[in-house]
Amino acid sequence: MPIPENHSTSARLTAKDHAYNQIQQWIIDGTLLPGEKINDTELAKALGVSRTPIREALQILETEGFVEMFPGKATQVTEINRDSIHDLLPPLASLQVLATELASEKVDESIIQELEDVNERFEAAIQSENYYSALKIDESFHQVIVDAADNPYITQFLRSLQAHVRRHFFHNGIILTDASIADHRNIINLLNEQKPKEAAEIMQNNWLRTLDILTGDRRG
Repeated sequence: MPIPENHSTSARLTAKDHAYNQIQQWIIDGTLLPGEKINDTELAKALGVSRTPIREALQILETEGFVEMFPGKATQVTEINRDSIHDLLPPLASLQVLATELASEKVDESIIQELEDVNERFEAAIQSENYYSALKIDESFHQVIVDAADNPYITQFLRSLQAHVRRHFFHNGIILTDASIADHRNIINLLNEQKPKEAAEIMQNNWLRTLDILTGDRRG
């Protein structure tokens, strides 16, 4: 179980939260592969914490479907069911649509500027074919809108769904293209023009297009 040694640590997080965030990220990006057995002693050493916060983090990750724990035997990363993306994306898209409509009431110049800045970085990542980075920047773009919506329940549910979708994106090699850049630009413009319904419609199409990509229609 090779674990990177160059990960960062936030002083503001508890040991459990830090362990949870890092282990989840390693599962999402494939550092910890589907079906791989997890050694909590190795994780504790790598993260510089005791085994207790590791076990607490793994218990949370089990409830979220990222690991399976077999008492007295082993803990291992769950397998990826490719078809489950069809269950994940529609509710995620619906919540993103709702977040867009709510955010439209609170959008100001600073939020528009932030969205434009993030989309510029997104475009640069795609043009340089840094698709791994593009996926993470894309998530940042959508998170700006979710944060602007300022609804803790939407934020909570989206965080869980987004983590699983992000894992699918990484493992299925989803490549975001110019179509996503254009979607972002249109969303920004429509939010700036106070047209929430139109912005929400593009937001929905932006997410559901991925289902076409996974089923072979790679329109990006």
